[in-house]
Amino acid sequence: MTEQTFPARVQRIEWAAEDILAVEFRRPDGAALPAFTPGAHIDLHLPGAMLRNYSLMSDSRDTHRYVVAVGLDANTRGGSKYIHHDLRVGQVIPISAPRNHFPLVEDAPHVVLIAGGIGITPMVCMARRLAAIGRPYEIYVAARNHQRAAFLEDLRALGGPVHTHFDSDHGGAPLAMAPIIASAPAGTHFYCCGPGPMLAAFETATAGLPDGFAHVEYFKAREQPASAAAPGAFTLTLAKSGKTIEVAANQTILEALLANGIEADYSCQDGVCGTCETKIVAGVADHRDSLLSKSERESNKTLMICVSRCAGDHLTIDL
Repeated sequence: MTEQTFPARVQRIEWAAEDILAVEFRRPDGAALPAFTPGAHIDLHLPGAMLRNYSLMSDSRDTHRYVVAVGLDANTRGGSKYIHHDLRVGQVIPISAPRNHFPLVEDAPHVVLIAGGIGITPMVCMARRLAAIGRPYEIYVAARNHQRAAFLEDLRALGGPVHTHFDSDHGGAPLAMAPIIASAPAGTHFYCCGPGPMLAAFETATAGLPDGFAHVEYFKAREQPASAAAPGAFTLTLAKSGKTIEVAANQTILEALLANGIEADYSCQDGVCGTCETKIVAGVADHRDSLLSKSERESNKTLMICVSRCAGDHLTIDL
């Protein structure tokens, strides 16, 4: 991958809730960090060639530290396990500059933030920003039980309404989305981050809203059915070099590029971080990411080359 990184020191590791740690990073030389906006995430380059994306929860006005929260994933591929068991204060690791594919609409008449489990991370940053600029908002925090709810004191200290839902108090039932959406004032922007079932329920409940008023962030790739128009293999042309390569039926565009010695930016390889977003010059994409909105997909301007393919037999991209 070609992503630019810089060294960051682990300044602090703090227990936040059951199986959740807050980790603070600073530059070793004390210099300012690249600015970010609420909803942004950074990549941590961990030992063993592990690369993991984490949302920033620290105050976006603070230019000297980044804070992320890491939940210990029962199905971890190694990243969260390493952070929980092996990462140490004082350790220096490479991290990326922040990127934001989950931006906050700061001038919305009202904002509703809905977080499930570790999905609270970007919502803390958003709530801090909204409180700082005096914009109306409320936040719903859902967790399996009280022990797994992180950062409630921080959120309550901001002064905005904080609603909690613990599945254990409701016979295991999850937070109901429809009443939240129905009770919000007109023009509200809704944000949701959490586990897959919560996001699916959120998207169902907000399906009737105008495009652009419901915002989601996935931690993991959701299942994306292939387009009926998508064939197996297809031809890929690189507009800048004029080179043409074949992408096999069992290959991603990214895999085909790397197999042919062609460099490209990438990170998660799950279609959730946006690092590999690439412009489409010709052809129609078969989108398999969990990031682009319906209107962004229909515009056919970009695609995530780590997961998306071609809905035809030829695609030209801006590489």
